[in-house]
Amino acid sequence: MKLGGMALQNGVLVHGPSAWACAVRSPDGSVKVAAENKRLRAASVEQPLLRGPARLLDAMLLLPTVRRRLPEAKLPFERPAVIGAMLASLVGIRLLRGSRRVSPAVEELLGAVLSLVPATLALRGGELAAYHGAEHISIGSYEHGEPRPREHERCGTHLVGPLLVTSVLGAVLAARAPARLRGPARVTATVGAVAAATEIFGWMVRNPQRPVAKALARPGHELQHRFATAEPSPEQLEVAEAALAACLELEHGR
Repeated sequence: MKLGGMALQNGVLVHGPSAWACAVRSPDGSVKVAAENKRLRAASVEQPLLRGPARLLDAMLLLPTVRRRLPEAKLPFERPAVIGAMLASLVGIRLLRGSRRVSPAVEELLGAVLSLVPATLALRGGELAAYHGAEHISIGSYEHGEPRPREHERCGTHLVGPLLVTSVLGAVLAARAPARLRGPARVTATVGAVAAATEIFGWMVRNPQRPVAKALARPGHELQHRFATAEPSPEQLEVAEAALAACLELEHGR
């Protein structure tokens, strides 16, 4: 069974095809766990170009439910500095797209780089990077049946390479649309870029030794290795294992 996950500031979220579980370390040192079956099961969507966005939406829609079931959970982007960076990044992207001094391809490339700033800032502080490593170790060890390192081949950081390529191509195509249709064309190009990038990502996972797959994975691997993960403590691994066990219990009991 392939599992997904997300690191929190104080814990780990693990989700499978039909269930999710979240475990956090509370201020008193205890581990608190919440788990339940999913309402939206995006794993059942198999149509190409739809399954990727559906699974991303699936993961994002879990967050409000996690906060309701486990109020102690601290989501990755809740720090004031990260929220400020997100707003500054949005302003920068807006100004960039209002400029006529750069080509659509360069504009999209710079916009993609700006959009990475809040995530990088979030991972630079607190325990998030270590919990990210704990998430990868627990899920990877389960999936491979042996101890695994803190990097995982299906980490979302590996979407960076293919998403940069598809976003630039989409922006170039949208810029060629008639002026009155350029707005809808950009929206369509953005959705299409995400869908195409997730399909390319799936191909990369299935063909990791192909030269193109290695080249596309390189930016995400460097981001994951240098910034996005850190070696977790035994206590952080305990939290990740608690989330994994609770998720698997629901998955196997469905």
